[in-house]
Amino acid sequence: MRWRLLTIGVTAMLLMAQQPLRADQKDPRLPELFQRLHDTANANIARLTEFMIWSIWGESGEAKLDRLMHEGETAMEDKDYDAAVAKFSAVIAAKPDFAEGWNRRATVHYLAGDYDASLADIEHVLELEPRHFGAISGLGVVNLARHHDEAPRDAFERVLSLYPLNMPARENLKLVKQRLDDSAI
Repeated sequence: MRWRLLTIGVTAMLLMAQQPLRADQKDPRLPELFQRLHDTANANIARLTEFMIWSIWGESGEAKLDRLMHEGETAMEDKDYDAAVAKFSAVIAAKPDFAEGWNRRATVHYLAGDYDASLADIEHVLELEPRHFGAISGLGVVNLARHHDEAPRDAFERVLSLYPLNMPARENLKLVKQRLDDSAI
């Protein structure tokens, strides 16, 4: 088992090194990674592939913006949501076609309870990267918090169509279906 995981890790590093980092949702490595994410039946390969996708999405390709992203993440972890929004807003202003800047700000808005702002940012993410399973899942979670059930069901089903082994989406879909069943009684 350890050798298999080591082989998977080495393969991942080789794949990451094959092409120069473009680092955003337009990276040419993403189609192959999404295909692997969709096709694999191995949870370890799925998690590693997910990690690789997030790594690519999270890099803007510009040191100044990457620093702002890191500062925004730190502020978000510290629950300083105003500072986090300001950092991610600065990223968006500098590079409006960088989907992950929008996604991180959507997350902060959700954590701060501003669901409308979160949904607006998620919409931007999905315009830039329709396969962004994190943003699609966020769409589901925001709509769950708003006590809507049809929209979250659709969102979690969409996540699973891209990433069948995504356990949080699977669990959330089960919860939504139970709520829908309970409300039908």
